[in-house]
Amino acid sequence: MTAQASDADRRVLVRPEWLEATVAAVFTAVGFESADAGEIASALVEADLRGVSSHGVMLVPMYVERLNAGGVTRERELDVLFDAGAAMAVDARGGMGQLTSPQAMGHAVERAGRYGIGIVSVRNAHHFGAASRWAMQAGEAGCIGIAMSNTTPLMPAPGGAERLVGNNPLAIAVPTTAGVEIVLDMALSAVALGKIRLAASAGRTIPDSWATDRDGTPTTDPDEAVLGMLLPAAGHKGFGLALMIDVLTGVLSGGGWGDQVRPLYREPDRPNDCAHLFLAIDPELMGGVEDFKRRSSGLAARVRGSATAPGVNRLYLPGEIEAERAGQQQRNGVLIERSGLDGLLAAARAVGAVVPAGGVLN
Repeated sequence: MTAQASDADRRVLVRPEWLEATVAAVFTAVGFESADAGEIASALVEADLRGVSSHGVMLVPMYVERLNAGGVTRERELDVLFDAGAAMAVDARGGMGQLTSPQAMGHAVERAGRYGIGIVSVRNAHHFGAASRWAMQAGEAGCIGIAMSNTTPLMPAPGGAERLVGNNPLAIAVPTTAGVEIVLDMALSAVALGKIRLAASAGRTIPDSWATDRDGTPTTDPDEAVLGMLLPAAGHKGFGLALMIDVLTGVLSGGGWGDQVRPLYREPDRPNDCAHLFLAIDPELMGGVEDFKRRSSGLAARVRGSATAPGVNRLYLPGEIEAERAGQQQRNGVLIERSGLDGLLAAARAVGAVVPAGGVLN
């Protein structure tokens, strides 16, 4: 069997609307109002549409386990701790990040409209999935959007052999005259842990530049990597930026930082206790939204039109590949790992969710 055929055997093409309805049915079955279940489902399926499967429906079984064990709550309303005009601090009360994050970024956008900038710090939070969704929420409102989170420690300091800091994601979205075209979304490890878990569930090896085993030795075995440590992107640079995101999220908010942030896939009865920071910057602060959009569009055009290396036909903006993939998969069906589909359907059976018929296309 060729590698290409093997990969095809591990992936399933499904209707995105069926996938979203199935995920929503699961969260309705575990006690969420239908609108909130739909919001969670939309966020997870969007990640799969954009090709970020590590933050897609593969997370459903873990979320359900944590909900049933008490490690995440069904709270949805933010508790405002203090309000200083452009800046707010809120407590998420352990609720699903897909429900608390749009509220927090909504506050940031509203404050940016009043003060030019809005900053919302969130503590006692839970995993919020793909950071790009929340940065793009601000971008679609005409602001520069920034979203970041800390995670449980997964990476050592350069030269170290102890998990010290998370691979803390950062997303920045920039509006242009054509919409939100420039979207950076990155974790500060060489890859997200979810990609290693996907490789493990699919029986694939990983590059030895992704992670180490428990002793700090680089490994190609995803099971060993899950028990070991992720390697920082760009070495000391990735580690340093991840450490500063821990400061801007957990330390600043008064929430969890370092190993106070608990693992998602272990101890399902304990709160995740991560922290988030959401920022929105209104370009009116610097002379006008439309002028900013024209200038950012010029930047986008400069990147796309720049010289290419031999054999390269096209250059992409950050987020452009993901946006095009989302459009194609929305029309033609979304490819997900068979293991992810199996996990979703098992979770649905376990909670008694009614799964719609006719979702699989191949």
